[in-house]
Amino acid sequence: MTRAGKDTMAEDNWGRWGDDDERGTLNLLTDDVVLEAARSCRSGKVYRLSLPLARTGVPLAAYRGGPQRLSLLTERDNLLGVAGVPDEDGACEDVLILPSHSVTHIDALCHAYHEGTFYNGFPASGFEPYGGATRLGVEKLSGFAGRGVLLDLAGFLGVSWLESDHVIAPGELADCARAQGVEIRAGDIVLLRTGWQDRFLAEVSRGDTPGHTQPGIGLEAARYLAERDIAALGADNSGIEPIPFPAGRPLAVHIEMLIRRGTPLIENMMLRELAADGCHEFLFVLGALPVPGATGSPVNPIAIA
Repeated sequence: MTRAGKDTMAEDNWGRWGDDDERGTLNLLTDDVVLEAARSCRSGKVYRLSLPLARTGVPLAAYRGGPQRLSLLTERDNLLGVAGVPDEDGACEDVLILPSHSVTHIDALCHAYHEGTFYNGFPASGFEPYGGATRLGVEKLSGFAGRGVLLDLAGFLGVSWLESDHVIAPGELADCARAQGVEIRAGDIVLLRTGWQDRFLAEVSRGDTPGHTQPGIGLEAARYLAERDIAALGADNSGIEPIPFPAGRPLAVHIEMLIRRGTPLIENMMLRELAADGCHEFLFVLGALPVPGATGSPVNPIAIA
């Protein structure tokens, strides 16, 4: 296996679960860890943490395009008549056309590369135009569950949303967790609320066109979480890290988490209801579309309090 770029890497998880590992920190979610996470449930309330897969009114990257739902079969069609279905009965079906990194989505470990290399030393040159990733495709993440922890940075700092140029520092994460009475443990799925999603939707509701400049987690804060052995990291912004990238640090958090640590990222999450209820610890469940070789997948994460 090619280890290109290894000499320039900081501390990482390459080889920790074997040279052929393709799941990264999701390996921390053992049966015992998931069973313990299930004990976080107290009320049974279920929270949907995704935005709708819509063409407008949601954060979309122009180069990706928006998701589209097209009608394949409607009540005006009679395609089922050949099967003996009477005219007054039938079915409706859709066709979905969407980018894999559409609205609320998860980044597979093959999404980003550094110095020509993916997580665990797999070469980026192994990505094929039609077949996609030969290693680390989103299907390798499978479905997963674990203890979810919400760090409501906006609420902790007493604002509706962080300013667009706010770079979240390690001390803010530690102080926020302390104030909320939660401890970040190995195998946790940590979710960061900046409030940016709420700001975006508020501007849309006023008829404005929101920009994509947004706050996010800095490299040092990402390393702070990685050192605590988290299993996955999510946020309510479009890139986890700030957009635009801080000077001299393009894709720094993606490189740190996806490539060095093997930690999946979940972007554009809806965390307002969790925050409003003061729910900072819960069972977190996520299933990605198992598309072989895909670099990511739209998801509908669920929190059960």
